[in-house]
Amino acid sequence: MSTVDEAVASIKSGPPGPHVAAFFDFDGTVIDGYSAEALYAHRARNLEIGPDELVRTALAALRGSLDESEFADLIERGVRGWAGRTETELLELGEKLFSRDIGATLFHGAWRLVRAHQNRGHTVVIASSATRMQIAPMARELGIEHVLCTELEISEGIATGRISGRPLWGEGKSAAVREFAARRRIDLDASFGYANGDEDVPFLSSVGQPRTINPQSELARQASEKGWPRITFATKPGSLDPLPALRTTAMFGTLLATAGVGIAAGLLTHSRRGGMDLATTLFGDIASWVGDINIVITGEEHVWSERPAVFLVNHQSTLIDALVTARVLRRGYTMVMKAEVRDMPLFGPIFDLAGVAFVDRSSTARAVAALQPAVAMLRSGTSIAIAPEGTRSLSPKVGPFKKGGFRLAVEAGVPIVPVVIRNAGEIMWRNARVARPGTVEVVAHQPVPTLGWTHADIDEWLSRTHRLYVDTLDDWPGIEAGQQWSKAIANAPGTGL
Repeated sequence: MSTVDEAVASIKSGPPGPHVAAFFDFDGTVIDGYSAEALYAHRARNLEIGPDELVRTALAALRGSLDESEFADLIERGVRGWAGRTETELLELGEKLFSRDIGATLFHGAWRLVRAHQNRGHTVVIASSATRMQIAPMARELGIEHVLCTELEISEGIATGRISGRPLWGEGKSAAVREFAARRRIDLDASFGYANGDEDVPFLSSVGQPRTINPQSELARQASEKGWPRITFATKPGSLDPLPALRTTAMFGTLLATAGVGIAAGLLTHSRRGGMDLATTLFGDIASWVGDINIVITGEEHVWSERPAVFLVNHQSTLIDALVTARVLRRGYTMVMKAEVRDMPLFGPIFDLAGVAFVDRSSTARAVAALQPAVAMLRSGTSIAIAPEGTRSLSPKVGPFKKGGFRLAVEAGVPIVPVVIRNAGEIMWRNARVARPGTVEVVAHQPVPTLGWTHADIDEWLSRTHRLYVDTLDDWPGIEAGQQWSKAIANAPGTGL
């Protein structure tokens, strides 16, 4: 048995360079579950699955592991319905399924392994029996250039309803990996393979560093005999388990209840700010308890050393990010949110009463104008929490930063405090309705003064801050990244230090 931390450490201690490859199976390895489920659900909604295919698919699922010819027959029947579709249509459908369903199933442990290999300069590959339309959006999101998959036959831009070449199942996947390695001059003995399925024994046997992820029974047996390490990723709660849903409902209920308490307290004491401070403190403490979510903070002293401040918080999950922000900042702050949140039933009016600055992102001018009340709040002593990416990510990767939070800090003359959250998306992902119990880790880095910053300074520190988030998440808890950050602050002219 190996933990993700141990697996990452072994990657870091191994040889670097593109001659070492990391081959990742997709379904059950990179993602929790099977991408075909989203595809079949789409086809079922559009009445595209006939009774013959439905029966054969159900029988195959009951029978268990298939040999290569049986899998080829099953997938050939499945892709017949795509005949006549353009390749562009199919790829667009893949993007739609990714943003709506598949993206939310990413194993964050797999993301960490991919990042560790990328940081060593390894050649990272997804090798899967799934089709390109199922895999390509996730590969792009993870920055993976190479995809080996079961390809659809395309003639003059139109799908024929057949597959092209050999499906990547069993020996077929192993053959594709060996052919890729020969073409790219990959050292397979030094390379890694990750998979979960019984059919992946030949694939894992073709690399020198095989790793099993939540292995099925036959793969687990053979892995035990061969001494292959086993890595376990936490899977999503079963649909029949009511406890996570009940806990999530209780967390939303806590948000409403604590907001009500805060509003009442504000009216009684004639202090709106005091009421909101009470609400955020209670929400952070009670909601984390009812949701069974533990929040571990490193660098908490930086949260309190200089206030008011602009707190930059990476954004992965609306409810969990709000919970973590409340638990970390506790009082004396409000948030910047997109204007659409104001129209949400119940929650919109609550956030409005809390003094949230709503930003209309339809134009830069409107966004800048909407931030002026936030500037006034900062000058009056209230801190602001803002997501520098502007929207929730589809993976743990750090998206491009917007300048709003930086301009806000400069105009108000307050410092910026980077707050890096890990695992919020794993607890409750972007489109999820149910939160899992677990631990969310947070690192608060040293505040950087913004007095005297020019437009060029904003651009420079935006880039530095983005790098700080990337490096912190890549090498948690970002001790070296934090040291470099502090050194940059100390050496920067005009920072007030």
